Amino acid sequence: MKKLIALLLATLGFVGAAQANTGGIEWDKFPKEKMSDMAALQSGAKLFVNYCLNCHSAAYMRYNRMRDIGLSEADIKNNLLFAAEKVGETMKVSIDPKDAKAWFGANPPDLSVIARSRADGAKGSGADYLYTYMRSFYRDDTKATGWNNMAFPSVAMPHVLWELQGQRAAKFEEVADPHDHDKKTHVFAGYQQLTPGTLSERQYDEAVADLVAYLQWMGEPAQGQRFQLGVIVLIFLSILTVFAWRLNASYWKDVK
Repeated sequence: MKKLIALLLATLGFVGAAQANTGGIEWDKFPKEKMSDMAALQSGAKLFVNYCLNCHSAAYMRYNRMRDIGLSEADIKNNLLFAAEKVGETMKVSIDPKDAKAWFGANPPDLSVIARSRADGAKGSGADYLYTYMRSFYRDDTKATGWNNMAFPSVAMPHVLWELQGQRAAKFEEVADPHDHDKKTHVFAGYQQLTPGTLSERQYDEAVADLVAYLQWMGEPAQGQRFQLGVIVLIFLSILTVFAWRLNASYWKDVK
């Protein structure tokens, strides 16, 4: 319990920092249909293990839980079990926290509940944020990592998916400040592709949506069963209501 509280506090600390650095761009809507697509969840799991688990842990997720999204134990062992020896182990990262802080300036947060904790009532869900964030990196030579992000300015994390998306530069336009016409302000005006990635823009968006779907699922692996159980309970209550109404009518028939 103490570990869970510590994890939530650490995540909320990261979220607070992220909110303090949130850019002015709107969050794109995460395609929710991905949550019921087993192939998308499996693809997201592979992306998470191959690209995220090098630095970020998911200490409250066990590898064998991925059987819930249709992966067999053999699939997990052969394709996803790189940082552990047994499928019953938690998804812990091998990087030393001291090294991580030296390289990035901060310890990469645990991602077990990142999709649930990053929601902003004014902008959207945590999944919306992550979907926007992973598609908002651009080259910035003034930063230590060489990367910046429109959704999280001055983020310490480099763009781990740059080979898939390619390298981009952010374009800004100088416009008059609406509150003071004597001043000029820079407004984001899109991206310029510098080098191509291995995926097209549409394919990259699909891959990011798969990854975010997995992160969302990982924050609450039982949500699929919960929704199914909820539907069953509602159907049962509807049927019970009909029987109760008929039984009540039968009881009061003679009284009336």
